[in-house]
Amino acid sequence: MWEAFQSSPVWGGVGTGAAWLVTVCLLLAGMVGCVLPVLPGHLILLLAAIAHRLMLGADSGLSWWSFLILAVLMAISQAFEMLSGAAGAKWFGGTRWGALGAAVGGIVGMFFLPFGLLVGPLVGAFVAEIAFAKKQSHHAAYSGVGSVVGTLAGMVFKVAVGVVMIAWFFLDVFLIGK
Repeated sequence: MWEAFQSSPVWGGVGTGAAWLVTVCLLLAGMVGCVLPVLPGHLILLLAAIAHRLMLGADSGLSWWSFLILAVLMAISQAFEMLSGAAGAKWFGGTRWGALGAAVGGIVGMFFLPFGLLVGPLVGAFVAEIAFAKKQSHHAAYSGVGSVVGTLAGMVFKVAVGVVMIAWFFLDVFLIGK
């Protein structure tokens, strides 16, 4: 069934040059998405690999198990990014309330890009520490700062995984899959 989908006339007219142009554009957009939170960077990188395989078929050089590797990398990065603010709050001495507040603040902060991604966990951890854990403001501030440090670490990890995904794509196309 997959071969029938892949041999569809939709893909038949795509030449190698056009396929690489689309792939490189998607890879660049994916890397931009790893830096800017507006785009789903890792998902775009995975879609670039899928589009490359669809357009070039077996000549693409991509092994099918590479999609599993790319999907696992994407899932690990997303999980790490979502939990990093809460982990940072906890690492800096916050309570579970601070960690929960940082996680909620990170989710709410996504709607107020770009600064909401840093301010959301900070405010969430600070407010939760004061309101629910009954901590003093300086302890709550440590938790808030920890959430920002964790969020920044998550962003760095996200970019690093994006670079690894792109490197894996090229390694598989040119060395492993051939």
